[in-house]
Amino acid sequence: MKTKKALSLLAATLTVPLALSGAHAQTTPSDSPSVIAKTPASTAGAAKLMSKGAAGSGAISNVVPLKDPVAIVDGVKISKADLEKAFKEAVAGSGMSPSTLTADQKLQGYHQILEGMIMEKIVDQKSADVQVSDAEVNAEIERIKKQFPSPDAFNAELKKSGQTMDQFTANLKKSIRETNWMKSQIKGKDEVSDADAQKFYNDNIKQFANPDMVKATHILFMVPQGAPDSVVKAKEEAAKAAIVRANKGEDFSKLATELSEEPGAKQRGGDLGFFAKEQMVPEFAAAAFSQKVGSVSQTPVKTKFGYHVIKVTDKKPAGTMPFAEAKENVITYLQNQKRREAFKAIMQQQRQAAKIEIFLPPAASASAMGGVSSSAVAPSKVTALPTTSPAEKSAN
Repeated sequence: MKTKKALSLLAATLTVPLALSGAHAQTTPSDSPSVIAKTPASTAGAAKLMSKGAAGSGAISNVVPLKDPVAIVDGVKISKADLEKAFKEAVAGSGMSPSTLTADQKLQGYHQILEGMIMEKIVDQKSADVQVSDAEVNAEIERIKKQFPSPDAFNAELKKSGQTMDQFTANLKKSIRETNWMKSQIKGKDEVSDADAQKFYNDNIKQFANPDMVKATHILFMVPQGAPDSVVKAKEEAAKAAIVRANKGEDFSKLATELSEEPGAKQRGGDLGFFAKEQMVPEFAAAAFSQKVGSVSQTPVKTKFGYHVIKVTDKKPAGTMPFAEAKENVITYLQNQKRREAFKAIMQQQRQAAKIEIFLPPAASASAMGGVSSSAVAPSKVTALPTTSPAEKSAN
């Protein structure tokens, strides 16, 4: 459970969790339980870039005149309106005010966001002939729906994302198509031998030194921020009722599947895997590490997410993980590295081969864009390769 990123499910039509690794990130108590990513990944770097030097600037003149279209990629236009929309999403997602940005910061942000949009257009064009069946799309929709505590919760988040079900389905189908194209391009370029894995393990042995670890299953009764006292009290009472049922001998995993409001709990039975203290919010960690194996917390554990009922199922003392235990995740990690490198090279080639016209005013400098190579930016819609280290994954 040491993965740093929570699932982005409905926003998966922008950052589809069809990772080339085939793995999906899990949500931990220390991650936000929200499953909507309001800011597309392609705008995240731009938001970080624009934040530099923006704080405390006050109202300034920052008008950047834009032509329409702002770019043409192999005959396909990228409109001024689409770029401005993506830019506004980046600013909103960063919590900044547009009025605090200088014209140069704004222009740099436009360039970085536009580069992501250009790469998306290239992937969209290259993947146009890839066939995706309705069955494949429907299966992915059902997988996503199962991450929500109820159909109503899914529909509420869908509405919040600003998509209709038809739009969501169409966007998801497009993302699956693009992901399948990506997979076809890097097929056979991710082979990792046992010797490769052993060498990585030996060279990075310190990464496999684990602190004390606890394995636990939990039931979460979520309390929304700003919820009235009546709601808070009701959630606490629901948690107490779950403890009573657990004490009577009911299967805890089944209780979690039935009662937990954590996204993904119905699939995992509330299982969090192994985790270290620092991976969880302090209140949760303190409770879990103080319990004995096999015990259930006898009072609800309050965190910023709500009330938890925790069952500790195993513990591991600090020590170095043996290669046999780490091997599978080391291989997966190295495969993902090779896939990223292969896809980066492919996209550089595709960009060089494409006819691209950009009509933005030139940015001040490439270095001001966060050191990102414009020819190396992968399309955010379809890339979701994990960056978690093999030691972190093996700890789960």
